[in-house]
Amino acid sequence: MTHEPTARLDPNQYWEDPKGGMIPVSAIKPEHQEEDALVKGVVAKARELNVLLGTFKSHSMGEVQAFRDLIAEKYGAQKGGKKGNMTLRSFDGKLELQIAISESISFGPELEAAKALIDSCIHKWSQGANANLQVLVDDAFQVDKEGKISTGRVLGLRRHAIEDDEWLKAMDAISDAVRVTGSKTYLRLYERNPATGQRAPISLDLAAV
Repeated sequence: MTHEPTARLDPNQYWEDPKGGMIPVSAIKPEHQEEDALVKGVVAKARELNVLLGTFKSHSMGEVQAFRDLIAEKYGAQKGGKKGNMTLRSFDGKLELQIAISESISFGPELEAAKALIDSCIHKWSQGANANLQVLVDDAFQVDKEGKISTGRVLGLRRHAIEDDEWLKAMDAISDAVRVTGSKTYLRLYERNPATGQRAPISLDLAAV
């Protein structure tokens, strides 16, 4: 026994609801139809802007890379930092373009050894003001709601100029524990106000416009 295929419903007559059901347009309130049209219209324009921004970033990064290659070819050295950071300015100094690369890092198992060494140091330094360092260390190794340790706080411990072999081993363990898990490239543009001399960002962020 064969079955006739189910006829496709006319999208002009039936709309799909969040549960996948097909609702006759005649049963949908006019204000809900207007809301649907509004949302779809704004999202369509947002998608167009998203594509334009992607094209703009890709084109701009290509132009910057071409300039970087030109400099390298002429002088035999890269212009910018070892991580690829770069700042370019217009001749009058009013416009500025920055390329910034931000790395995402996490910590490997060496971090546990570092914490043990630091705790040993603090136990050894239990006299006087050094007791305050325990608070800093405990705070640095606390995890957030996602169970992640603040990389900034842990790495900040390395700023303390403490001449102690055990402490220095702990700082080496922290350095060895660092794992670069990814990187993201940012394109930032600035314009200097001629009246105030202050630099202001040219924002491409909707929230900042």
